[in-house]
Amino acid sequence: MRTVYLGTSDFAAAILRRLADSPHRPQLVVTRPDRPKGRGRRLQSPPVADAARELGIELDQPADVNGEEARARIAVAEPEAVIVCAFGALIKEPLLSEHEIVNVHPSLLPRWRGAAPLERAIIAGDEETGVAIMRLTAGLDSGPVSLLERTPIEPRDTYGTLAARLEAIGGDLLVRALSERPPYVEQSEEGLTYAEKLGPEDRTLDPLRDDADQLDRVVRALTPHVGTRVALPAQADAQPEFLGVVEARPLGAPGDAAPDGAAETPAAPAPGTFAADGDRLLLGAAGGTALELLQVQPPGRRAMRAADYLRGRGLPGA
Repeated sequence: MRTVYLGTSDFAAAILRRLADSPHRPQLVVTRPDRPKGRGRRLQSPPVADAARELGIELDQPADVNGEEARARIAVAEPEAVIVCAFGALIKEPLLSEHEIVNVHPSLLPRWRGAAPLERAIIAGDEETGVAIMRLTAGLDSGPVSLLERTPIEPRDTYGTLAARLEAIGGDLLVRALSERPPYVEQSEEGLTYAEKLGPEDRTLDPLRDDADQLDRVVRALTPHVGTRVALPAQADAQPEFLGVVEARPLGAPGDAAPDGAAETPAAPAPGTFAADGDRLLLGAAGGTALELLQVQPPGRRAMRAADYLRGRGLPGA
C-alpha cells in the first residue's frame, strides 16, 4: 500500500522505522519544522526528520501541513492511506477529507484521548494501557477504531520503559491494520478521559498536596523526556531554586530495605521538608509519607546519585 507518514516525536520515529520495514513503506514523510532547543537555542530537527533521512525517504517540513503547498506535495505521492502518529498539530479540512487518515494512538481509547496519554496513564495509576489504530476525524481522537492491543503498566515503569513497549506494539499493529484492513468500530463514550498537554506546572512536584506514591508516579511518568523537580528551601530575597528529581521511590516501597545496621525504615520528615538518613535523601510528602530521592540534578549541574549530592552539598535547607 502506498502511504505518506506524518509524525514528529521519538515515539513517532520508532513507528516510522517499523512501517518503513514493511510492504507499506512511506513515499513521503511530513514532520514539523526544525526548532531552537537547549540553552544555546540551536536549531534541532524533530526525531522523525532524522529517521526519514536515515531511511532515505523523501522529507517535507512545512510550516503548515494544512496549507495548499503541503497538501499538494502529499497528493503527488498518491497515498492510499496517510498515517499520523504524534504529529503535534491538528489535521484540518480539507486535508482531513482528501485521504484516508489512519492514526496510531498510544492509549486504550476512549480513555486518554489527547496529547499526553502515556504520561497521564502512569500519573493516574492505571494498571494497563495499550495502542489503538483509529481513523482520524475532526474530533479529538474520537474516530472509529480498527485494532486495539493492551499491555500492563508495570509497578516501576517509566515513560521510557513503557514507550519502548508501546512502540513495538504500535508498529506491528499499524502494519497489521494496513495489511488486513479490519473494519472500524465507533468508540464508546463510556470511560472517556482526556490526556491534557503537559505544562511547566506538571513537572514541579507538590509534596504538600501529594503523597509519596503519587509523587513517584509523576517522576516515572516524566522520565526521561521531560524531567521533574522540587523546590529547594527558599533563602531570604533569593530567587527560588529547584532540585531536579531524576529517580525516586516511595519510602518503604518493595525493594527498599533499611541500610545495614539500621533497625527500621526511617521516619518520614514533615511534608515539603528534606531529611537525611545516612546517605539517603528523603522528601516529606502528604499523608505522613516520604519519597526517597535516588538520583538528583542540582541547579546548573549534571545528574548525580543522592549520596554524592549529600556529601558535596549537604542537606537542602540545613
